[in-house]
Amino acid sequence: MEDGAFLSGQILIAMPGIGDPRFERAVVLVCAHDESHAMGIAVNRPVEGLTVPDLLKRLEVKSTIEIPPDLVLMGGPVERERGFVLHTNDYMAGDHSLPIGDDVSLTATREVLEAMVGGDSAPRRSLLALGYAGWGPGQLEREIRENVWLTCDADEGLIFDGDHAQKWSKALAKLGVDASLLSATAGRA
Repeated sequence: MEDGAFLSGQILIAMPGIGDPRFERAVVLVCAHDESHAMGIAVNRPVEGLTVPDLLKRLEVKSTIEIPPDLVLMGGPVERERGFVLHTNDYMAGDHSLPIGDDVSLTATREVLEAMVGGDSAPRRSLLALGYAGWGPGQLEREIRENVWLTCDADEGLIFDGDHAQKWSKALAKLGVDASLLSATAGRA
């Protein structure tokens, strides 16, 4: 990447044939990226049968409001037992919240879970993910050069929309790419 061309706040879109089933058709919000590492949360990989209210109940987080039955997401293969909350910036937990883009932050404390169920203190929009995707020095840059990932601007709708099955196609459409025309193999002219 060129100097200063880090991708924090951008969306990674997995190309067909990525070669790793954990990232097939993945849409990943890059939360941190610098010369030494990159970290992101997949925003379209639901954990089947595990809802946010179910997980909060297991963690004994008491709710004062009714929580919608949103699915918990698999944020990535690293530290899958650890929870991360992507949320709008109307909730911030001081040094514990990492601003990612114009209106999105990442928080990984119990306090954000309590805020999510606390009515007035709840962020306007949020999603709960288990684990994250991580890359070592230069790894993400190399994968982008090798056409493993496309990138696009993040937006609130793409990040927080509950239609996880369509996020990959919607992310590609932001770039003017028709998902039905992509192939995992290169052809010859």
